[in-house]
Amino acid sequence: MTETDQKVKEIKQSFRQMMDGQVAQSMRQKGVDYHLNWGATLPRLREMAEEIKAHPLPQPKEGERSSNYSLAIALWKENVRECKILATMLMPPDELLPEVADIWMEQTETVEIAEQLAFNLMQNVPYAAEKAFLWISSAADLPQICGYHILSRLFMRKLEPNERGINEFMDQALAALQSPTPPLRKAAMQSIIHFADMGLMYSRIARSAIHSIGLDFL
Repeated sequence: MTETDQKVKEIKQSFRQMMDGQVAQSMRQKGVDYHLNWGATLPRLREMAEEIKAHPLPQPKEGERSSNYSLAIALWKENVRECKILATMLMPPDELLPEVADIWMEQTETVEIAEQLAFNLMQNVPYAAEKAFLWISSAADLPQICGYHILSRLFMRKLEPNERGINEFMDQALAALQSPTPPLRKAAMQSIIHFADMGLMYSRIARSAIHSIGLDFL
């Protein structure tokens, strides 16, 4: 057993101490079903991630990816809610290859993981905007949800899209606002709100677009 495998085993065993049956039961009642779900809270998982970062496994040879990269990859492979969330917290953004990001997105099966992937990792990768625009054009809901959350964070940092990007974003977002999926509508609206917050021009574009489909802008 490698050091990474041993660490994954230890991490999985530690989840028993964080078990919150009420949280797990609440998720099941809301239709959020994982193969294994200990109900650990996000703040506790963040604490665990920071502890692991503070005491990483021995670093590999020069030129190889970091130990946290290897650990994140191994954790993601586990069909366990807490493992996947922890993987998004531990993966170094500058080491995540675009093709691996696509694989993780394809393997994402819940809204919660799509959100955590965006918040903890994808907003910080060098190609965040590129993936966000790609994913909001997906036919599937979860990539769109992740994409809109990424864009929300980028807009919050005042990263302004060009004219083509603005048109593409608004076209996709307006379609998402008319989706039958509530989490997708919410993610799209949040991204529009943050888009509008970047300045008067963006606010006017957002308000005009929202009114064009018969909705009121918050």
